[in-house]
Amino acid sequence: MDSSVLLFVETGCALAAVFLFIIGIYPQNLLAEASEESGGKNVMGAAKNIIIRKLGKAQSRFVTESYREKMKWKYIAMGKPEMIVEDFIVYQEFAAVFFTLFLMVVLNFFKVRMAYCVFGAVIGFVYPFIWLNDQIKKRQKKIIRALPYALDLLTLSVEAGLDFGAAIQTVIDKAKEGPLVDEFALMLAEIRMGRTREESMRNLSKRIQMTPVSAFVTNLIQADRMGTSLGKILRIQSTQMRIERTQLAEKKANEAPVKMLFPLVACIFPTVFMVLFGPIVYTFMSGGVT
Repeated sequence: MDSSVLLFVETGCALAAVFLFIIGIYPQNLLAEASEESGGKNVMGAAKNIIIRKLGKAQSRFVTESYREKMKWKYIAMGKPEMIVEDFIVYQEFAAVFFTLFLMVVLNFFKVRMAYCVFGAVIGFVYPFIWLNDQIKKRQKKIIRALPYALDLLTLSVEAGLDFGAAIQTVIDKAKEGPLVDEFALMLAEIRMGRTREESMRNLSKRIQMTPVSAFVTNLIQADRMGTSLGKILRIQSTQMRIERTQLAEKKANEAPVKMLFPLVACIFPTVFMVLFGPIVYTFMSGGVT
């Protein structure tokens, strides 16, 4: 049997053994518990969540409180505060196993030493962190795009005579749905539950973890403490936000020619040279030119 085929068979057997081992840990109640948790719908998905949850719980004693707190705020910034660090570690382990097996197959196909499979484990363990940071950046980008319009609407509402809570509610009702509206709704819910406006706004800044939002919250808190008109502060904030957005757009426009230089040199120029000089070189090499 060819070695690559044999490796595929071994990999399949290893995965089947891992699956049977996991099933063997929870033999009786797994499907029943999954069916009860999902209400009879998507039982396999619920079973997967139960397995991940129980595997994570078995590793909870290895997680320090500082690491747990750090990851908790990352999940909040991503918009999924329900995630827990133990489940994330299990996903890291699964990714490490998958990338190791994948690299094993690739290295065997190209006849490379199997010792390099350790890089697959490292890549798999690190990849969930890359995915997590990417999700945080995507969410923050949506927030920064929605912030100028929300500030304009908040400014108009305050200048029209509404108090801060009613103005936030107007933004929630009128603005386009997205992470910023969700954060405003959570902030308003905290205020209505009895927290002070300052504490709720600081929590908003801590959840989003962005400099423009932190500056916005700081200015509102200072205006509230000093008795300054919120409408005036919001108007200044809105104008400043639009100026910064215009400057950012100009910066990206100026960076575009530099970013296009590499694909232009690496991809377009060689193709143009091949089209222009290819026939000449071919004619010269075939003896058409003396």
